[in-house]
Amino acid sequence: MLGEYRIEGRRASEIAESVERAVGSGGLEPGQLLPPLRELATELGVNPNTVAAAYRLLRDRGVIETAGRRGSRVRPRPASSARDLIRADVPEGVRDISDGNPDARLLPPLADALAAAARANAERPGRFLYGQEPVDEELARLARAGFDDQGVPDGPVGVLSGSLDAIERVLTAHLRPGDAVAIEDPGWSALLDLVPALGLRPEPMPLDDEGPLPEGLERALEAGARAVVITCRAQNPTGAAVSAARARALRDVLAAHPGVLLIEDDHGHGMVDLPLHPVAPATEHWAFVRSVAKAYGPDLRLALLTGDAVTLDRVRGRQRLGPGWVSRLLQRAVVELWTSGAVDPAEVARSYRERREALLRALRERGVRAHGRSGFVVWVPVPEETGAVSRLLHAGWAVAPGARFRMASGPGVRITVSSLGPDEIGPLADAVASAVGPGPGVRFAY
Repeated sequence: MLGEYRIEGRRASEIAESVERAVGSGGLEPGQLLPPLRELATELGVNPNTVAAAYRLLRDRGVIETAGRRGSRVRPRPASSARDLIRADVPEGVRDISDGNPDARLLPPLADALAAAARANAERPGRFLYGQEPVDEELARLARAGFDDQGVPDGPVGVLSGSLDAIERVLTAHLRPGDAVAIEDPGWSALLDLVPALGLRPEPMPLDDEGPLPEGLERALEAGARAVVITCRAQNPTGAAVSAARARALRDVLAAHPGVLLIEDDHGHGMVDLPLHPVAPATEHWAFVRSVAKAYGPDLRLALLTGDAVTLDRVRGRQRLGPGWVSRLLQRAVVELWTSGAVDPAEVARSYRERREALLRALRERGVRAHGRSGFVVWVPVPEETGAVSRLLHAGWAVAPGARFRMASGPGVRITVSSLGPDEIGPLADAVASAVGPGPGVRFAY
């Protein structure tokens, strides 16, 4: 069953470390079945409960998955293998449109905002020491006003180190290892890594251009999902955006499951011109995350969080026991960026929309169906990923393989349009059409 590799150890922690080392070194391959509890216990000369505890540790760390009588096996993608590593090397001279980054030319310079934050520190030094409020008062006021303007339900405000940090803290505030989470498929690669790394079980939730499909959400809930994560706009990798009608339909589904945790991710804020249609408050516990990364700079590492009082209290309480707070210097810098008009959201959204729609139009003219309702990525369903990625690389274009973003959905490639120039649209569309061929244009294949 294990080939030449032999699991070792007498204590649960030692057995778990032995398996984890083997997974990291390749001694145990993804999908490989592990010995039954009693069989391994006999081989190691330990109590079966010790092996059971080791397997629980491995499951909680996202290394293995258990399926009752079908046994335990190494995860197809262990938590130690980040999906972002699934990418082709970009040779010199090849145009890299795979990274998912915003256009650096549209990001505001940070010098003035950081200098203003430093001046505030000099004027009121006690404000930046231990024991102060973790959330800058003006930032919280501005964030809450923005939430109110766009129909996000009332709730306290927290500040976290980016969207993924916020989502992780909300999930761990409510769920335990082994619980299931409904996530979009195709979906954000980092989230697809995070969920199993927390020992949680991902349930794929199909989507179209208007967001998650209600029937897909219903299936995930029937399969036991205790939480659901929805991207409001600029969904990665498809560009989907939740419409008003879809938000109502999702709300109707969730109304029958009031105990489910709802998390909404609005990382497209400030760079998308489609209106926001929140699904909350459809359940008792909910959270809404708004990142500044895409519009103001990924290195700010700052996201605003609101939600029900219980969820925010748990998240902020756990945050106090760890990092304590997000740098108030960075919080003040974001206040300066917001109040000084450093970014024109309408202009940023227009720039990304023009590039995205130009590529979609060029692909459509060549018989290639693609998706990209918002944001700065385009998703192209393909018959087979490896060949398509290789052919595009040979033609001088590096795109992201869909395997980074998929669970049960069909193959595709993701193209980042944020840095594309007008003169590149045609050649890129030609290369894509040649690499993937005209297709029937399925919604997103599942």
